[in-house]
Amino acid sequence: MYTLRLQMVTRGRKGLAAIFAFCQSLIFVTAIRAVLTNLDDLYITIGYVAGFATGLVVGMTLESRLAIGYTHLRIYSTSRGSQIAEQLRAEGYGITEVAGRGKDGVVTLLNCAVFRRDAEKVVGLVESIDPQSFISAEAVRTTTKGFWPISRSG
Repeated sequence: MYTLRLQMVTRGRKGLAAIFAFCQSLIFVTAIRAVLTNLDDLYITIGYVAGFATGLVVGMTLESRLAIGYTHLRIYSTSRGSQIAEQLRAEGYGITEVAGRGKDGVVTLLNCAVFRRDAEKVVGLVESIDPQSFISAEAVRTTTKGFWPISRSG
């Protein structure tokens, strides 16, 4: 619950964050009451600790499979920026190209916002065109639903 709640908070999903917070608090209060009323029972304490750790791992796994939200990719290429942009546009992704100058000369910066579930596919496409490219990714917090008409390919 904690992992999912945190993801909803960082993505600005207040309703879902509140639901997960309620469930998290209910589980916490119930579990802590059981531990505190049986402080002399080591197995209950170990059970709580193991359950907490297991819940964290399950939450992380579930959250990565749900892949809610968007990822903003910044792609830096010194030689194949136009090819990358053309290929990603052909796949249905919106790309903004920016020409720049880095320490080693001219560089193309590509900005691309994609659904999180598509990020790995986009990174694979970029790396197949330019293995020397540098890609950074960060979570996107949208403030207006439907503000960016991001297409879903495949």
